[in-house]
Amino acid sequence: MKKAQIVIGLGFGDEGKGITTDFLASQNPEAVVIRFSGGQQAAHTVMIDERKHVHSSFASGALRGLPSYFTEHCTIHPVFLLNEREELKAKNGNVELHIHPLAKVTTPFDVWQNRNNARNLEHGTCGKGIGATMKRHESPYKLFAADLMAPREMLIEKLKGIAYYYGFGDENVVSELLQPFLEAIDRIDWKINDYNYLASFDHLIFEGSQGVLLDMDHGVFPNVTYAHTTSKNACEICKLLKIEDIEMYYVTRSYSTRHGNGWMSNEKAMDLKNNEEETCTFNEYQKELRTGDIDYKLLNYALKVDGAYVFPAKKNLIITCLDQIDVKFKVEILDVEFDAVYGSYSPYSKDFKRNL
Repeated sequence: MKKAQIVIGLGFGDEGKGITTDFLASQNPEAVVIRFSGGQQAAHTVMIDERKHVHSSFASGALRGLPSYFTEHCTIHPVFLLNEREELKAKNGNVELHIHPLAKVTTPFDVWQNRNNARNLEHGTCGKGIGATMKRHESPYKLFAADLMAPREMLIEKLKGIAYYYGFGDENVVSELLQPFLEAIDRIDWKINDYNYLASFDHLIFEGSQGVLLDMDHGVFPNVTYAHTTSKNACEICKLLKIEDIEMYYVTRSYSTRHGNGWMSNEKAMDLKNNEEETCTFNEYQKELRTGDIDYKLLNYALKVDGAYVFPAKKNLIITCLDQIDVKFKVEILDVEFDAVYGSYSPYSKDFKRNL
């Protein structure tokens, strides 16, 4: 019987979905890891012995040796993908990546828009072109993974249309921006496969992006991500593949975080321990990582929201960064009943302690 495990963040992202996915991958080496939302803006960090990798354009089973699959709900950027592929190769990771034909392609013009549009900067952006890509796909100027396999003349015409959509009128500038983009496309061995590819696996691990509190339907607008970060997409794919054995892994740090603009409850500065490997550090677009006390009402809200999408399933709570607080995490306050509770004592620990 086919089985699916779905990893969902309960906060504003950065909860520990990467290490949770890696933990599941270590237990299921014959599985495939599926990204079902977001794209190259993800920064899911995994450490295995001395090897460390931040997964963005590959799923977080890649360092462990599992293949990756990006669904139609994801975005890809060929240049970012190529760069990460080379990094993974050097670390002996698995660079096998299959992409749904309708996955959306981010272009240099989308990245430019994300980094230069005043409203984007005000609302919050990671500067990787995700929001602009999703917004552009509401217009006629679409670009899908399948288009990367089109005749080059047709692909270039589509890319020129996207450039003009954003107001690029100088053909020399357009050609200059497109050169590394087209070179990356040529260097990648594209594996464009629909969901029939997933049907060949008995075990599927679905890796969420960001968190429920940034969901485009359930976060506080306008500081949301342009994606369904609940289990909505994953559950729809499970239904399509007729998978009924589903297990949920809901992830939270032992404290609250937010990397970017927008409302956040219980915000306060924290003196974090054992934090040398933190991936969410200051950058030009998201600024400093914001922290605060855990908000149980928000955790309950996120769990209730996701419960509206998920099939009847076994539910597990994952708590990361337990070394930041008293180990007696008050899980009894949560309204949702869990089948098991796991925790880890550092952001990148490979050891999970059960039933805290």
